[in-house]
Amino acid sequence: MNIGISHLRAFVAVLDCGSFSLAAAELGISQSAVSHSVATLERSLGAPVFVRSSGVRLTVLGEQILVHARQVVGAYGAIRDVASQHGGQPSGTVRIAATPTACQGVLPQLLHRWQHEFPLVTVVVLEGDDAEVESWLGEGAVELAVLIDRPSDAGVLLTTDHFHALLGSDHPLAGEAEIDIADLDDDSMIVSTSGCEEYVRKVYRLAHRSLRPGHRVRDMGTLLAMVRSGLGVSVVPGLTSAMLDHRLVMIPLRQYVSRDLTLTGPIGRPWHKAAQVLVESCRQVPSQPLPGQQGTRLTLTTSRGAARRARTARSEAG
Repeated sequence: MNIGISHLRAFVAVLDCGSFSLAAAELGISQSAVSHSVATLERSLGAPVFVRSSGVRLTVLGEQILVHARQVVGAYGAIRDVASQHGGQPSGTVRIAATPTACQGVLPQLLHRWQHEFPLVTVVVLEGDDAEVESWLGEGAVELAVLIDRPSDAGVLLTTDHFHALLGSDHPLAGEAEIDIADLDDDSMIVSTSGCEEYVRKVYRLAHRSLRPGHRVRDMGTLLAMVRSGLGVSVVPGLTSAMLDHRLVMIPLRQYVSRDLTLTGPIGRPWHKAAQVLVESCRQVPSQPLPGQQGTRLTLTTSRGAARRARTARSEAG
């Protein structure tokens, strides 16, 4: 069996990128070279690793060898990075997985800083939900991940993110300094199923109320569009503020629920050398609170009666 590292790199890249053409761009080679490498791998194995249909889908054999292929490619990359960094600057490619809100609210400033501090390190971002991000890190599809409420001695806390009510800017409570989740009883609650739902339920439990979602959606963009259109309200993490326009507002909730975002590498296998450098660079800078979130509970004076009067006025107007 004659299987080379180039064959396995092509196999993994095609799967991660979703197409042969994107894999070629990622690897810096021609598409025909990627196709040739995959074909050579399949000949060596005696069976196909991809289903030849629309999109990229693994065969049973492809699924069985994937974990091993990632381990080999990862080990090769680690050896190459050690050699390239011996007495020199950090270099190589580091893939980071994060949720949409982390990609919008945390990573841009990190990427900007890393570009200046480590110009020889290429950082590639993969966006997914909470489960996908953890799975990619565990499988070796990425070298780093921004994990939610997963403390890590080796990782670094990036920020603590507090949950807020999300309302349309024309909502009667949009001008309040703080509201109780009970003030939204008459509104349809739109819930994100991509990792936020458990935190929304915590908010309701603190208020001794039951969550009854009016809509459950996976994509944060869909949720924002629905609230923007007046179809309901939501409870979202503070990082969502990076995705808002003037038609949406976030209001602090009296029920205090937060989550910690940690940048970390894999458990049980060596870290990519450049990944270690990126994490250590964050350790030198204290975790930053989000706008309006100073790392402690906001103490705001507001009248719950005023909030309820606004809700009553809205009901009467309807």
